[in-house]
Amino acid sequence: MRIALVAVLGVLMACSAPAEKWPQPLDIGAAAPAFELPGIDGKTYTLDSFADAKVLALVFTCNHCPTAQAYEDRIQALHREYGPKGVAVVAVSPNDPLALRLDELGYTDLSDGFEDTKQRAADKGFEFVYLYDGDTQAMSREYGPISTPHVFVFDQDRKLRFRGRIDDSEKLANVSVHDTRNALDALLAGKPVPVETTKTSGCSVKWSEKRGSVEESLAAWAKEPVNLTPADEAALREIIANKTDKVRLVNVWATWCGPCVTEFPELVTIQRMYKTRPFEVVTISADEPAKAEDVLKFLKSKEASMTNLHFSGEDRYAMIEAIDPEWEGAFPYTLLIKPGGEIVYRSMGAFDSLELKRAIVEQVGRYFD
Repeated sequence: MRIALVAVLGVLMACSAPAEKWPQPLDIGAAAPAFELPGIDGKTYTLDSFADAKVLALVFTCNHCPTAQAYEDRIQALHREYGPKGVAVVAVSPNDPLALRLDELGYTDLSDGFEDTKQRAADKGFEFVYLYDGDTQAMSREYGPISTPHVFVFDQDRKLRFRGRIDDSEKLANVSVHDTRNALDALLAGKPVPVETTKTSGCSVKWSEKRGSVEESLAAWAKEPVNLTPADEAALREIIANKTDKVRLVNVWATWCGPCVTEFPELVTIQRMYKTRPFEVVTISADEPAKAEDVLKFLKSKEASMTNLHFSGEDRYAMIEAIDPEWEGAFPYTLLIKPGGEIVYRSMGAFDSLELKRAIVEQVGRYFD
């Protein structure tokens, strides 16, 4: 059976899809379905891998969701506190990364692929077992998580005794009810769980059926207009001054620059990822003014619908000084500029994509900052 999900409004709208269908969550009292999944530690885990645990807590979570991010430290805390008491706290990533639209990644530097999950775990220092189910989603469909995070707690006989949220507020300071802790404490004490089910709040699980939405978004972005505007030194200084309320990414490039051309598609990806945030991308072509037609042709081939400028002068050194006196002149050149003109990131030569995304997220902020 399947149930319909109502699209989430507001800031989490990009994290869900309207009229999406979901596998039915496992019923209270049901036996834990068997599974076999890879862990981020290189090992393969089955349900029997946790046979010695008095209680098994499976937490379906992911990298990209701002709600899931808000709970990562609390999952770590559950592992540290309850692991010595005989509870196996195990995270599971259920999302198909190919079912994630780029504009659903506006609060993250990483997607939900296996390697991304390994990176996130290393960055955060996760100590709990973390399993990956994004390739087939076979295990996740058996358990039926609704959103991330979603907790399923099983007793020693591996019967489901609690299904729901970790607690009642994404903001730690506002938490008043510790639902998962209450369930764990009850089971360890041999008592019934006081509240067996709760609703969850977070990004919807990205089932593989949602891949069509990804293709639709790419097709829509491909139709956006691509323009090129000439800019003199004064216009470039105005760009760097950034008198807007947005974080501005500026990339100086040229069609004759191999690394520029190679990294340019990643600029388009970044623009699409963070376009719903207070963020914008501005590209500046250093090609000769007479090459405007060639520059525009290249931009259209890359579906570069961001703000694209073309230096209109002949003196490239004057362009360099107008953009950043600290720039020594090698191409490409990338700047991240806060509102008001403070440069918080510089990269001469090809930028490191993960490093740049982390800088962007730091400046535009996470949802629960």
